[in-house]
Amino acid sequence: MGTGGRYSDQIAGAWRCAASVRVCGWLVAAFAGFIGLLSAQASAQQHPQRRVASSGWIATVVPTPHAVHSRHGPLPKSVTRLAALNSAPFPYNGMMPTGERPFLEAAEDGRRFHRTPYGRVYWEDERYNDPRVLLHIPKGFDIRRPGLIVLYFHGHRANLRQDVFMRQRVPWQVSMSRTNAVLVAPQFAVNASDSSAGKLWQRGGLRQFINEAAGRLAAMHGDPRSEASFADLPVVIVAYSGGVSPAAWAIRNGDLGRRLRGVVLLDAAYGEMNVFADWVARDRTTFLVSTYTSSTEGRNKELKTVLTERGLTVQDAVPARLEPGSIAIVPAASDANHHDFLLRAWTNDPLRDLLARVRGYPRS
Repeated sequence: MGTGGRYSDQIAGAWRCAASVRVCGWLVAAFAGFIGLLSAQASAQQHPQRRVASSGWIATVVPTPHAVHSRHGPLPKSVTRLAALNSAPFPYNGMMPTGERPFLEAAEDGRRFHRTPYGRVYWEDERYNDPRVLLHIPKGFDIRRPGLIVLYFHGHRANLRQDVFMRQRVPWQVSMSRTNAVLVAPQFAVNASDSSAGKLWQRGGLRQFINEAAGRLAAMHGDPRSEASFADLPVVIVAYSGGVSPAAWAIRNGDLGRRLRGVVLLDAAYGEMNVFADWVARDRTTFLVSTYTSSTEGRNKELKTVLTERGLTVQDAVPARLEPGSIAIVPAASDANHHDFLLRAWTNDPLRDLLARVRGYPRS
Protein backbone atom coordinates (compact mmCIF):
# COMPACT_ATOMS: atom_id res chain seq x y z
CA MET A 1 0.00 0.00 0.00
CA GLY A 2 3.05 2.28 0.21
CA THR A 3 4.78 3.95 3.15
CA GLY A 4 5.81 7.36 4.50
CA GLY A 5 4.45 10.33 2.59
CA ARG A 6 2.05 8.16 0.56
CA TYR A 7 0.23 7.15 3.74
CA SER A 8 -0.04 10.79 4.82
CA ASP A 9 -1.49 11.75 1.44
CA GLN A 10 -3.91 8.81 1.45
CA ILE A 11 -5.14 9.48 4.98
CA ALA A 12 -5.59 13.18 4.23
CA GLY A 13 -7.56 12.22 1.13
CA ALA A 14 -9.70 9.88 3.17
CA TRP A 15 -10.64 12.74 5.49
CA ARG A 16 -11.59 14.92 2.55
CA CYS A 17 -13.70 12.29 0.78
CA ALA A 18 -15.47 10.69 3.76
CA ALA A 19 -19.16 11.32 4.07
CA SER A 20 -19.26 11.64 7.87
CA VAL A 21 -17.09 11.86 10.94
CA ARG A 22 -17.83 8.21 11.71
CA VAL A 23 -16.68 7.05 8.28
CA CYS A 24 -13.58 9.25 8.44
CA GLY A 25 -12.62 7.78 11.80
CA TRP A 26 -13.01 4.27 10.46
CA LEU A 27 -10.94 5.01 7.37
CA VAL A 28 -8.06 6.40 9.41
CA ALA A 29 -8.18 3.45 11.79
CA ALA A 30 -8.30 1.00 8.91
CA PHE A 31 -5.33 2.58 7.17
CA ALA A 32 -3.45 2.24 10.44
CA GLY A 33 -4.35 -1.44 10.28
CA PHE A 34 -2.45 -1.73 6.98
CA ILE A 35 0.82 -1.05 8.81
CA GLY A 36 0.17 -3.12 11.88
CA LEU A 37 -2.54 -3.86 14.40
CA LEU A 38 -2.72 -7.17 16.25
CA SER A 39 -4.79 -8.47 19.15
CA ALA A 40 -4.75 -10.55 22.32
CA GLN A 41 -6.40 -12.28 25.27
CA ALA A 42 -9.00 -14.57 26.99
CA SER A 43 -10.42 -18.14 27.02
CA ALA A 44 -11.89 -20.77 24.68
CA GLN A 45 -15.27 -22.25 24.16
CA GLN A 46 -17.16 -24.26 21.55
CA HIS A 47 -20.71 -23.84 20.27
CA PRO A 48 -23.21 -26.67 19.87
CA GLN A 49 -25.05 -27.42 16.71
CA ARG A 50 -28.70 -26.31 16.53
CA ARG A 51 -31.52 -27.34 14.26
CA VAL A 52 -34.73 -25.73 13.06
CA ALA A 53 -37.78 -26.89 11.13
CA SER A 54 -39.13 -24.73 8.31
CA SER A 55 -41.74 -25.53 5.67
CA GLY A 56 -41.55 -29.23 6.42
CA TRP A 57 -37.79 -29.61 6.06
CA ILE A 58 -35.07 -29.92 8.65
CA ALA A 59 -31.86 -27.95 8.18
CA THR A 60 -28.62 -27.67 10.04
CA VAL A 61 -28.71 -23.97 10.76
CA VAL A 62 -26.94 -21.10 12.28
CA PRO A 63 -24.82 -20.90 14.16
CA THR A 64 -22.74 -23.38 12.20
CA PRO A 65 -20.26 -24.76 14.73
CA HIS A 66 -16.55 -24.81 14.11
CA ALA A 67 -13.63 -26.12 16.09
CA VAL A 68 -12.05 -23.51 18.34
CA HIS A 69 -8.27 -23.46 18.49
CA SER A 70 -7.60 -20.07 20.09
CA ARG A 71 -7.69 -18.59 23.55
CA HIS A 72 -7.79 -15.01 22.26
CA GLY A 73 -10.94 -13.03 22.91
CA PRO A 74 -12.54 -10.25 20.85
CA LEU A 75 -10.11 -8.09 18.89
CA PRO A 76 -9.55 -4.71 20.57
CA LYS A 77 -8.96 -3.01 17.18
CA SER A 78 -9.81 -3.76 13.57
CA VAL A 79 -7.02 -5.13 11.39
CA THR A 80 -6.84 -4.63 7.62
CA ARG A 81 -4.22 -5.85 5.16
CA LEU A 82 -3.46 -6.05 1.47
CA ALA A 83 -1.60 -9.36 1.25
CA ALA A 84 -0.12 -11.19 -1.73
CA LEU A 85 -1.26 -14.82 -1.81
CA ASN A 86 0.24 -17.56 -3.94
CA SER A 87 -3.23 -19.02 -4.56
CA ALA A 88 -4.82 -15.70 -5.53
CA PRO A 89 -6.74 -15.71 -8.84
CA PHE A 90 -3.86 -14.03 -10.67
CA PRO A 91 -1.24 -14.40 -12.08
CA TYR A 92 -2.68 -17.35 -13.98
CA ASN A 93 -0.83 -19.38 -16.59
CA GLY A 94 -3.36 -22.12 -17.24
CA MET A 95 -6.02 -22.88 -19.81
CA MET A 96 -9.42 -21.34 -20.38
CA PRO A 97 -12.24 -23.34 -18.75
CA THR A 98 -13.12 -24.92 -22.09
CA GLY A 99 -9.59 -26.29 -22.33
CA GLU A 100 -9.41 -25.21 -25.96
CA ARG A 101 -6.78 -22.48 -25.61
CA PRO A 102 -4.47 -20.97 -23.02
CA PHE A 103 -5.64 -17.95 -21.06
CA LEU A 104 -2.59 -15.96 -22.17
CA GLU A 105 -1.17 -15.54 -25.66
CA ALA A 106 2.22 -14.12 -26.59
CA ALA A 107 2.78 -11.14 -28.86
CA GLU A 108 5.68 -11.04 -31.31
CA ASP A 109 7.88 -9.31 -28.74
CA GLY A 110 7.06 -11.98 -26.13
CA ARG A 111 4.77 -9.78 -24.07
CA ARG A 112 1.69 -11.78 -23.07
CA PHE A 113 -1.94 -10.77 -23.32
CA HIS A 114 -5.47 -12.10 -22.91
CA ARG A 115 -8.22 -11.56 -25.43
CA THR A 116 -11.68 -11.35 -23.82
CA PRO A 117 -14.82 -12.87 -25.38
CA TYR A 118 -15.71 -9.35 -26.51
CA GLY A 119 -12.44 -8.94 -28.38
CA ARG A 120 -10.67 -6.63 -25.94
CA VAL A 121 -6.95 -7.20 -25.54
CA TYR A 122 -5.51 -6.80 -22.04
CA TRP A 123 -1.79 -7.14 -21.25
CA GLU A 124 -0.78 -9.53 -18.51
CA ASP A 125 1.61 -7.13 -16.78
CA GLU A 126 -1.08 -4.44 -16.54
CA ARG A 127 -4.24 -6.42 -15.74
CA TYR A 128 -3.45 -9.97 -14.58
CA ASN A 129 -0.36 -9.68 -12.41
CA ASP A 130 -1.74 -8.59 -9.02
CA PRO A 131 -1.85 -11.41 -6.42
CA ARG A 132 -3.09 -9.21 -3.59
CA VAL A 133 -6.13 -9.87 -1.43
CA LEU A 134 -7.91 -7.41 0.85
CA LEU A 135 -8.29 -8.98 4.31
CA HIS A 136 -10.20 -7.36 7.15
CA ILE A 137 -11.02 -8.44 10.71
CA PRO A 138 -13.39 -6.02 12.49
CA LYS A 139 -12.93 -4.75 15.99
CA GLY A 140 -14.71 -7.11 18.37
CA PHE A 141 -14.46 -10.16 16.11
CA ASP A 142 -14.31 -13.27 18.30
CA ILE A 143 -12.98 -16.48 16.74
CA ARG A 144 -14.48 -18.45 19.64
CA ARG A 145 -18.01 -17.51 18.57
CA PRO A 146 -19.89 -18.65 15.45
CA GLY A 147 -18.43 -16.63 12.59
CA LEU A 148 -18.43 -16.17 8.83
CA ILE A 149 -16.03 -15.45 6.01
CA VAL A 150 -17.48 -12.86 3.64
CA LEU A 151 -15.90 -13.64 0.27
CA TYR A 152 -16.31 -10.52 -1.88
CA PHE A 153 -15.91 -10.66 -5.66
CA HIS A 154 -15.63 -7.20 -7.20
CA GLY A 155 -16.93 -6.27 -10.61
CA HIS A 156 -15.40 -4.85 -13.78
CA ARG A 157 -12.96 -1.94 -13.91
CA ALA A 158 -12.05 -2.18 -10.24
CA ASN A 159 -9.06 -2.46 -7.96
CA LEU A 160 -8.97 -3.25 -4.27
CA ARG A 161 -7.60 0.01 -2.92
CA GLN A 162 -9.50 2.69 -4.81
CA ASP A 163 -12.76 0.82 -5.38
CA VAL A 164 -13.34 -1.95 -2.84
CA PHE A 165 -11.67 -0.21 0.11
CA MET A 166 -12.18 3.51 -0.51
CA ARG A 167 -15.17 3.98 -2.79
CA GLN A 168 -17.41 1.02 -1.90
CA ARG A 169 -16.23 0.91 1.73
CA VAL A 170 -16.61 -2.86 1.85
CA PRO A 171 -14.45 -3.41 4.99
CA TRP A 172 -16.29 -0.60 6.74
CA GLN A 173 -19.65 -2.16 5.87
CA VAL A 174 -18.53 -5.52 7.25
CA SER A 175 -17.49 -3.79 10.46
CA MET A 176 -20.68 -1.75 10.77
CA SER A 177 -22.91 -4.81 10.23
CA ARG A 178 -22.03 -5.99 13.75
CA THR A 179 -21.78 -9.50 12.33
CA ASN A 180 -19.04 -11.79 13.60
CA ALA A 181 -17.47 -11.96 10.15
CA VAL A 182 -14.16 -11.38 8.41
CA LEU A 183 -13.61 -10.16 4.85
CA VAL A 184 -11.62 -11.84 2.09
CA ALA A 185 -11.66 -9.93 -1.23
CA PRO A 186 -9.31 -11.11 -4.00
CA GLN A 187 -8.16 -8.92 -6.87
CA PHE A 188 -9.35 -10.14 -10.25
CA ALA A 189 -8.50 -8.33 -13.50
CA VAL A 190 -7.27 -4.85 -12.56
CA ASN A 191 -9.38 -2.00 -13.94
CA ALA A 192 -10.58 -4.20 -16.79
CA SER A 193 -13.91 -5.24 -18.28
CA ASP A 194 -13.24 -8.91 -17.66
CA SER A 195 -14.81 -11.52 -15.36
CA SER A 196 -12.03 -14.11 -15.67
CA ALA A 197 -11.65 -16.19 -12.50
CA GLY A 198 -8.02 -17.28 -13.06
CA LYS A 199 -6.95 -19.99 -10.61
CA LEU A 200 -10.51 -20.13 -9.25
CA TRP A 201 -11.54 -21.81 -12.51
CA GLN A 202 -9.60 -24.87 -11.40
CA ARG A 203 -11.21 -27.49 -9.22
CA GLY A 204 -9.73 -27.14 -5.75
CA GLY A 205 -8.46 -23.63 -6.51
CA LEU A 206 -10.93 -21.84 -4.25
CA ARG A 207 -10.37 -24.28 -1.41
CA GLN A 208 -6.63 -23.70 -1.63
CA PHE A 209 -7.21 -19.94 -1.72
CA ILE A 210 -9.45 -19.97 1.36
CA ASN A 211 -6.98 -22.14 3.27
CA GLU A 212 -4.09 -19.79 2.50
CA ALA A 213 -6.24 -16.79 3.46
CA ALA A 214 -7.00 -18.54 6.77
CA GLY A 215 -3.29 -18.57 7.57
CA ARG A 216 -3.02 -14.83 6.88
CA LEU A 217 -6.12 -14.10 8.95
CA ALA A 218 -4.65 -16.10 11.84
CA ALA A 219 -1.50 -14.00 11.70
CA MET A 220 -3.59 -10.82 11.70
CA HIS A 221 -5.62 -12.23 14.58
CA GLY A 222 -2.44 -12.65 16.60
CA ASP A 223 -2.73 -16.34 17.46
CA PRO A 224 -1.35 -18.93 14.99
CA ARG A 225 -3.56 -21.57 16.62
CA SER A 226 -6.61 -19.79 15.20
CA GLU A 227 -5.66 -20.80 11.63
CA ALA A 228 -7.62 -24.06 11.87
CA SER A 229 -10.66 -22.13 13.12
CA PHE A 230 -10.53 -19.64 10.24
CA ALA A 231 -10.09 -22.53 7.80
CA ASP A 232 -13.32 -24.05 9.11
CA LEU A 233 -15.58 -20.97 9.07
CA PRO A 234 -18.69 -21.06 6.87
CA VAL A 235 -18.65 -18.75 3.85
CA VAL A 236 -21.04 -16.23 2.32
CA ILE A 237 -20.16 -15.14 -1.23
CA VAL A 238 -21.04 -11.57 -2.18
CA ALA A 239 -20.69 -10.86 -5.90
CA TYR A 240 -21.08 -7.40 -7.38
CA SER A 241 -21.64 -6.90 -11.12
CA GLY A 242 -19.04 -8.90 -13.10
CA GLY A 243 -18.12 -10.83 -9.95
CA VAL A 244 -21.01 -13.13 -10.83
CA SER A 245 -18.83 -15.37 -13.01
CA PRO A 246 -16.27 -16.25 -10.29
CA ALA A 247 -19.19 -16.81 -7.91
CA ALA A 248 -20.77 -19.26 -10.34
CA TRP A 249 -17.47 -21.12 -10.67
CA ALA A 250 -17.22 -21.32 -6.87
CA ILE A 251 -20.52 -23.17 -6.89
CA ARG A 252 -19.83 -25.21 -10.03
CA ASN A 253 -16.52 -26.56 -8.71
CA GLY A 254 -18.01 -27.35 -5.31
CA ASP A 255 -14.80 -26.44 -3.50
CA LEU A 256 -16.56 -25.18 -0.38
CA GLY A 257 -19.17 -27.92 -0.08
CA ARG A 258 -21.52 -27.37 2.87
CA ARG A 259 -19.36 -24.49 4.11
CA LEU A 260 -21.03 -22.25 1.52
CA ARG A 261 -24.05 -20.94 3.43
CA GLY A 262 -25.26 -18.11 1.22
CA VAL A 263 -24.81 -16.12 -1.98
CA VAL A 264 -25.62 -12.45 -2.48
CA LEU A 265 -25.76 -10.99 -6.00
CA LEU A 266 -25.55 -7.20 -6.04
CA ASP A 267 -26.80 -6.10 -9.47
CA ALA A 268 -24.86 -9.08 -10.78
CA ALA A 269 -27.36 -11.22 -12.69
CA TYR A 270 -25.54 -11.06 -16.01
CA GLY A 271 -25.49 -14.81 -16.59
CA GLU A 272 -25.05 -18.24 -15.00
CA MET A 273 -28.52 -18.04 -13.43
CA ASN A 274 -29.10 -21.77 -13.75
CA VAL A 275 -26.02 -22.41 -11.64
CA PHE A 276 -27.46 -20.40 -8.75
CA ALA A 277 -30.95 -21.80 -9.20
CA ASP A 278 -29.70 -25.40 -9.19
CA TRP A 279 -27.56 -24.76 -6.12
CA VAL A 280 -30.23 -23.16 -3.92
CA ALA A 281 -32.85 -25.72 -5.02
CA ARG A 282 -30.50 -28.60 -4.25
CA ASP A 283 -29.39 -27.37 -0.82
CA ARG A 284 -32.22 -25.87 1.22
CA THR A 285 -29.84 -25.06 4.08
CA THR A 286 -28.52 -22.10 2.07
CA PHE A 287 -29.84 -18.64 1.22
CA LEU A 288 -29.82 -16.61 -1.99
CA VAL A 289 -30.42 -12.88 -2.38
CA SER A 290 -30.28 -11.08 -5.72
CA THR A 291 -30.89 -7.33 -5.93
CA TYR A 292 -30.96 -5.30 -9.09
CA THR A 293 -31.33 -2.11 -11.09
CA SER A 294 -32.73 -1.94 -14.62
CA SER A 295 -29.44 -3.32 -16.00
CA THR A 296 -30.13 -6.81 -14.61
CA GLU A 297 -33.90 -6.68 -14.17
CA GLY A 298 -34.60 -9.08 -17.04
CA ARG A 299 -32.25 -11.81 -15.82
CA ASN A 300 -33.58 -11.48 -12.28
CA LYS A 301 -37.14 -12.00 -13.50
CA GLU A 302 -35.97 -15.08 -15.36
CA LEU A 303 -34.30 -16.36 -12.20
CA LYS A 304 -37.48 -15.80 -10.19
CA THR A 305 -39.52 -17.71 -12.77
CA VAL A 306 -37.12 -20.67 -12.72
CA LEU A 307 -37.13 -20.83 -8.92
CA THR A 308 -40.90 -20.52 -8.69
CA GLU A 309 -41.37 -23.31 -11.23
CA ARG A 310 -39.27 -25.51 -8.96
CA GLY A 311 -41.69 -24.93 -6.12
CA LEU A 312 -39.49 -22.51 -4.18
CA THR A 313 -40.87 -19.45 -2.41
CA VAL A 314 -39.22 -16.25 -3.63
CA GLN A 315 -39.65 -13.05 -1.65
CA ASP A 316 -39.64 -9.65 -3.35
CA ALA A 317 -38.23 -7.78 -0.34
CA VAL A 318 -35.10 -8.39 1.70
CA PRO A 319 -36.12 -10.74 4.57
CA ALA A 320 -35.90 -9.39 8.09
CA ARG A 321 -33.65 -12.36 8.83
CA LEU A 322 -31.51 -14.25 6.35
CA GLU A 323 -31.61 -17.89 7.33
CA PRO A 324 -31.57 -21.31 5.67
CA GLY A 325 -34.10 -21.44 2.87
CA SER A 326 -34.35 -17.66 2.41
CA ILE A 327 -34.64 -16.68 -1.25
CA ALA A 328 -35.23 -13.07 -2.26
CA ILE A 329 -35.08 -11.23 -5.57
CA VAL A 330 -35.35 -7.55 -4.80
CA PRO A 331 -35.45 -4.38 -6.93
CA ALA A 332 -33.35 -1.50 -5.74
CA ALA A 333 -34.71 1.96 -5.00
CA SER A 334 -35.63 4.06 -8.02
CA ASP A 335 -32.66 6.38 -7.46
CA ALA A 336 -30.10 3.54 -7.29
CA ASN A 337 -27.56 3.17 -10.09
CA HIS A 338 -25.21 0.37 -10.99
CA HIS A 339 -21.92 2.20 -10.39
CA ASP A 340 -22.81 3.19 -6.82
CA PHE A 341 -24.78 0.07 -5.93
CA LEU A 342 -22.56 -0.71 -2.94
CA LEU A 343 -23.41 2.69 -1.52
CA ARG A 344 -27.09 2.92 -2.37
CA ALA A 345 -29.45 0.09 -3.39
CA TRP A 346 -32.71 -0.58 -1.50
CA THR A 347 -31.01 1.27 1.36
CA ASN A 348 -27.72 3.02 2.02
CA ASP A 349 -24.73 0.71 2.60
CA PRO A 350 -26.60 -2.41 1.41
CA LEU A 351 -23.85 -4.89 2.30
CA ARG A 352 -23.90 -3.69 5.89
CA ASP A 353 -27.69 -4.07 5.91
CA LEU A 354 -27.62 -7.59 4.45
CA LEU A 355 -24.94 -8.94 6.75
CA ALA A 356 -26.78 -7.55 9.76
CA ARG A 357 -29.74 -9.73 8.77
CA VAL A 358 -27.81 -13.01 8.66
CA ARG A 359 -29.21 -15.00 11.54
CA GLY A 360 -27.04 -16.44 14.26
CA TYR A 361 -23.71 -14.63 13.89
CA PRO A 362 -23.83 -11.53 16.12
CA ARG A 363 -20.62 -9.89 17.21
CA SER A 364 -20.62 -9.47 20.98
